[in-house]
Amino acid sequence: MSRKTLDKTLKPHWVWAIALGSSIGWGAFVLPVEWMGKAGPLGVIIGFAIGAILMGLIAVSYGFLIEKFPVSGGEFAYSFISMGKTHAFICGWFLTLGYICIVALNASAFALMFKFVFPDFTMNLKLYSIAGWDVYLVEILVATVALAFFTYLNIKGSGLSGKMQFIFCLIMLGGVFILTTLVGGTPQGSFENVQPLFKPEISTLAAILSIVAIAPWAYVGFDNIPQAAEEFNFSSKKAFSLIILAIVFALVLYSMMTIATAMANPWEQMVEAGYIWGTGAAISDLLGTTGLSLLVLALSMGIFTGLNGFTISSSRLLFAMSRAKILPPAFSKLHPKSGTPYVGIIFTAIIASLAPWFGREVLLWVVDMSSIGVSIAYFYTSYTAYTFYKWNTGTKVANANITTNPTKKFIALLGMIASIVFMLLLLLPFSPAYLGIESRIALIIWIALGGIFYLANRQVFNNLSNEELSYLILGENAAKK
Repeated sequence: MSRKTLDKTLKPHWVWAIALGSSIGWGAFVLPVEWMGKAGPLGVIIGFAIGAILMGLIAVSYGFLIEKFPVSGGEFAYSFISMGKTHAFICGWFLTLGYICIVALNASAFALMFKFVFPDFTMNLKLYSIAGWDVYLVEILVATVALAFFTYLNIKGSGLSGKMQFIFCLIMLGGVFILTTLVGGTPQGSFENVQPLFKPEISTLAAILSIVAIAPWAYVGFDNIPQAAEEFNFSSKKAFSLIILAIVFALVLYSMMTIATAMANPWEQMVEAGYIWGTGAAISDLLGTTGLSLLVLALSMGIFTGLNGFTISSSRLLFAMSRAKILPPAFSKLHPKSGTPYVGIIFTAIIASLAPWFGREVLLWVVDMSSIGVSIAYFYTSYTAYTFYKWNTGTKVANANITTNPTKKFIALLGMIASIVFMLLLLLPFSPAYLGIESRIALIIWIALGGIFYLANRQVFNNLSNEELSYLILGENAAKK
């Protein structure tokens, strides 16, 4: 039985950039006002800090599993190891949802940025209104062109996309640092504008929890590292440190953009004003064209890193699932020249291109959906790591990979609990972060689409033995299982 593999072309700093750039994306630059409307400035920062700690707990499991099983598919492969092929499909399909959602979000955010900076150009050829938002043909074309560019870039090769990702990240980091410094250095940029620190109408706990609930979405990106593991040209032992470094940088960038936005203008006034792009309006009022240009540059880099990083990850995940005969064989086809899984890349772009047709509100709908998808994947990963550790030396096991480490076993258990908490915050009706009706409908549609794929390939998938599947999913690592 033949097994297709991907070329090892990714360097450590490129992989770090894939993780960080994917974690930041567009949200840090577009949504600070919306977040402050939920929790207040300090509530946002504390919520993201708690989220970073919880992600760090989950990252321990990722680091262990990437070292043991450096294959494309990441969480899909891990769930197969611990719970079998049906759970592998469930995990992989929901994670695909999370990844493609974020590609769609970044494309929509790019169109939104154009609408703010070039309104006369973008607001042409109005098509219709949805959820109180006017949708124009030009903004849809802008998003589509961005998707087409990164589709082309990824088809050309992972080496090129990894190198560009690192450059984009450096520009983004520099832009955020300069922008925050400029805001803090102006007389009008005052900490008085940051008051009150929390949203007055709700309890501090509820405010913070509303932000913690979206932490899986805010930090999703560090888990792009296992998706690219098969393409590492370095030791997989470095994966854990790269993940932690990406999470720390992401927390700093989220916090800096929240503070910069709040200092630029009284945040409660910005929430009440209902700007198309609150952060853009605040920075433009305070720093003029120079500040807005810096913000647009940083936002563009954030969007580009998100588009690029999640296109890489979603296509690798689809490739791994197809290689295991769980999705149609087209997804595991490799480009004859570049060796990239080009069908998965194109599929990602096509699904993501639907989002701009639904207007501004789709951004918030899809954030919730992606949080569900990645929380499910986090649970499976933490559970798999949990099964590889034992509490004490008194338990005899046949698997050489299983080791005594009560500390890491407990951390993996905490990761499982954190993942369940994230899901409950989004699924329980009385939660402050409960999914909106639009998100629930879209989630049902995605589940139905997954059911169609599963049924279409069920016979082939079920006819494979566990040994054959282990080889297809894990390759040479199957022997370690």
